[in-house]
Amino acid sequence: MNINLILYLSAYLIAGIPFGYLLAKQFAGVDIKNAGSGNIGATNVLRVVKEKDPKLAKKLGAATLFLDAIKGIIVILVAKMLGAPESVLWTIAVLSVVGHCFSAFLMFEGGKGVATGFGVLLVMMPIPALIAIVVWLAAGKGLKISSLSSLIALTAFIIASYILYPVVPGIGSHAPIWIIAIIIFYKHIPNIVRLFKHEEAKV
Repeated sequence: MNINLILYLSAYLIAGIPFGYLLAKQFAGVDIKNAGSGNIGATNVLRVVKEKDPKLAKKLGAATLFLDAIKGIIVILVAKMLGAPESVLWTIAVLSVVGHCFSAFLMFEGGKGVATGFGVLLVMMPIPALIAIVVWLAAGKGLKISSLSSLIALTAFIIASYILYPVVPGIGSHAPIWIIAIIIFYKHIPNIVRLFKHEEAKV
């Protein structure tokens, strides 16, 4: 089998591992798919487990955030070691976000893609990603609304990527970034609706 196909399949499947769901189930006895917002990401893990054990909630939330970010990075780093071109690396980045958001292990449901998305973007475009992370931290501290902070940070990343990389090295297009952004925005549609209704929960 072509090595690129193996990398693509690995990226999708590894990113599809629902760490938030597994950690909450194993250590807190909670099915987060049926609690809180129903999302498998770090924010919902924190929110749901916090009702039972605040200290455990912080640990599981942090672990979920880290694992969701790192699972998107792993295959890119392996591909880099194998000398894969930028086009292959960007395809892996996109498939990692697809895998997390539409996991084969959850009947093609999944998370919002924020941690996994920023994980792969941190490898592919470190400076715009770091700018976005700073914006996310500032927005999160001020607004206390995870979804809105994430969307603002994603917007900051897109703007920074165009300023710092008018032509994306190796592929000459921002298309992969837009695909990742569209997936993340799409997964946040329920949150956006709640924001307009002033019903979005704070963290």
